[in-house]
Amino acid sequence: MEMLIKILHNYYYMVAILLFIIGMHTMLTHSNLIKKVIAMNIMDTSVFLLFVAIGYTYGGEAPIIREGSEVLYVNPLPGSLMLTGIVVAVSITAYALSLVVKIYRFYGTVDYDEICLIRSQE
Repeated sequence: MEMLIKILHNYYYMVAILLFIIGMHTMLTHSNLIKKVIAMNIMDTSVFLLFVAIGYTYGGEAPIIREGSEVLYVNPLPGSLMLTGIVVAVSITAYALSLVVKIYRFYGTVDYDEICLIRSQE
């Protein structure tokens, strides 16, 4: 019972794990390249959620130092690092989608299996 309470108290870790599993499953089971890019974004989002959740302190406040008071502070470092990660993820997504557009123009499809079939016939 105590383990269940701990899991429910830290539900954001479970949500991050579930999102990562959904993204990984989609990456491995679908051959559509656009779905693979979306799955990669889902996996990125799960990692961002995990890192921000690690930096959160239950009952913590913003890290603004006030004289004469002892309070818990939320760690701002994971959040600031994740802003950089989000910028990189958006850039990679834009680049991946531009590659998918080029692949579609060249092969006429975004299905990976069909592209492999076309390449094997050449």
